[in-house]
Amino acid sequence: MISTGAGRECFEISPRFRQAIEARIARLESDAAEDEMRIVSLMDVDHIHRQMRLVAAQRQEAARMRSFLDRTRTRLGVPPGRRAIGV
Repeated sequence: MISTGAGRECFEISPRFRQAIEARIARLESDAAEDEMRIVSLMDVDHIHRQMRLVAAQRQEAARMRSFLDRTRTRLGVPPGRRAIGV
């Protein structure tokens, strides 16, 4: 795989979008913790494996979103000469 450095590009996002992503990360992590606790009550081996894959996927998605946020900065306000939508 050839790396062009595009993975290090910094994005600017709105405070509202950052808040939405942070809330989604919190939900994913909370759901993963709850789903992991349910594993002990499962009897079927296949169900246990599916549950473990679900937990891993939730944690992986949360990590992916955190990585995205690490490459962003939050826009401080409306740029000069532009009006906020709905104002």
